[in-house]
Amino acid sequence: MLYLVQGDVGTQVRATITENDTGDIVDLSDSTTVLKFRKKGVSTVLATLTNQSSSEDSALGIATFIFGNGVLNIDPGNYEGEIESTFSDGSVKTVYEKVEFSLREDF
Repeated sequence: MLYLVQGDVGTQVRATITENDTGDIVDLSDSTTVLKFRKKGVSTVLATLTNQSSSEDSALGIATFIFGNGVLNIDPGNYEGEIESTFSDGSVKTVYEKVEFSLREDF
């Protein structure tokens, strides 16, 4: 569980993507990798963040998602996200585990 604050700008989430069955790192350098998130229990996606990792980190399976300006200007509560990579050959890999986070109101 991640703990975030409403209205923050520049908060980052980093994830290392591996194969579920082997644990091998997934080379993300030939993909568009995104983190989509929504309020828990609701089907509407609120935002889609694109991997901002360097090409070197992407080759090591590291994805970095930055909550930019306005993305966290949402109601406090519990949210869930999904990381998905679409490769140049059209194949799609989705991380099975959801990214869960709690957003609290700013002072």
